[in-house]
Amino acid sequence: MRYRSQSVAYWYFAVAMALFGLQLVFGVLSAAKYLGPDPLLYILPFDVTKMIHTNLLVVWVLTGFMGATYWMVPDESRTELYSVKLAYWQLGLWSAMGVGTIVGYLFRYGTGNKLLEQPLVSKLIIVLVMLMFLYNILMTIRKASRLTTSEGVLLLGLALAAVLYLPSLLSFNNYVISIYYRWWTIHLWVEGVWEMIQGGFLAYLLIRLSGADREVMEKWLYVIVGLVFIAGIMGTAHHYYWVGVPSYWLPIGGLFSALEPLALIGMAMYAYTAMRRSGLAHPNTLALHWTIGSAVFTLFGAGLLGLAHTWPGVNKWTHGTLITAMHGHAAFYGAYAMIVMAMITYALPALTPGRREEGTAVGYWAFWLQIAGMFGMTLSFATAGIGQVYLERILGMGYLDAQLKIQVHFLMLLATASVFSTGVALFIWDFFRFRPSFDFIGADESDPASRAPVASGRHSPKPA
Repeated sequence: MRYRSQSVAYWYFAVAMALFGLQLVFGVLSAAKYLGPDPLLYILPFDVTKMIHTNLLVVWVLTGFMGATYWMVPDESRTELYSVKLAYWQLGLWSAMGVGTIVGYLFRYGTGNKLLEQPLVSKLIIVLVMLMFLYNILMTIRKASRLTTSEGVLLLGLALAAVLYLPSLLSFNNYVISIYYRWWTIHLWVEGVWEMIQGGFLAYLLIRLSGADREVMEKWLYVIVGLVFIAGIMGTAHHYYWVGVPSYWLPIGGLFSALEPLALIGMAMYAYTAMRRSGLAHPNTLALHWTIGSAVFTLFGAGLLGLAHTWPGVNKWTHGTLITAMHGHAAFYGAYAMIVMAMITYALPALTPGRREEGTAVGYWAFWLQIAGMFGMTLSFATAGIGQVYLERILGMGYLDAQLKIQVHFLMLLATASVFSTGVALFIWDFFRFRPSFDFIGADESDPASRAPVASGRHSPKPA
């Protein structure tokens, strides 16, 4: 570990892993409810378990982003964090808000606005936490007087994520208007500024893991950011098709939805080029797996599967069905869950002495079981969604009758979700089974860290 304050990242990662595990519990519980009978119907009905499942996803990913930023910024700026104390206060306030909000959901205390169900008090705390976070990062960079392109893209993404959360504070009695502005947060997060955050982390990891020239990598990053801005922002229109807005949004949404995968293709090519140059020489091969996996799975889940059903002529039939769940699960996992786990895997050898830098056998099992499980879940959602579209939208069958016809696909979903959950459980266990001890090796200011790969923090990793 080159800077003492990077140890803050461990506690953010620990909270993120705990929330990730809890998210899976509520996800599996939600899927099981499709099979019935449901003994928890009047205690934890489907709308509550699904709301907690989706909200935990957002919270744990954001927690992971914060932890990864607190690891990356000192390393890139070559200085300690501006305030470690502020970072811990931020984590405590963030965790308290999350626990309080989840408990509130159990008692039906929420706004009902999908993915933004947080009550106003929770939303105000989220805004406060984001301001604390951005202030700490900005002051750190200002103190260092050094801002790399990777940091700049990451910081811009984080700042825009905070700004684009503000529309969620508005309340509208008209449902169409409410849904319209909801996408200003949700879409512009997950298909816009969060991709910039992913790009910043991806650039950092590729430079550190591949030894590729920073200037070359940053040129790729400019291309990705440009495509995200052009396609991602205007692509918001593909959510406007069926919420009562003027029909001219259909061709706009269709065109820019078709362009969105270009940024993801660029990201995958970006990762491939870096790895091809380096020959996979860095000792932390497990972090390499997660890094390349994130770029490739993003192209599959967010790019190809997104394009497959957001074109107006297709989305007319698939909107609001399990086809959306197919795209959503694969996209979120590839783009955001995997990049967080890549950052965690890269940082852990420095944060937990005794861990082998190249990764443990448990870590590799966790990677491959998650990949296999998520791919199987994606296929299960796809086949169930195709059946649902045909039965409901074309034959006109009622929703519950159609669900009875496609229950076999939910058996497949639960089976593959079990594989995925096993992989996540192994990753969480592998995270916590090594006690943290923040060995400080110091940083040589003359070390060209911006050009050469840097080891994760230990000179002689001990075998696990």
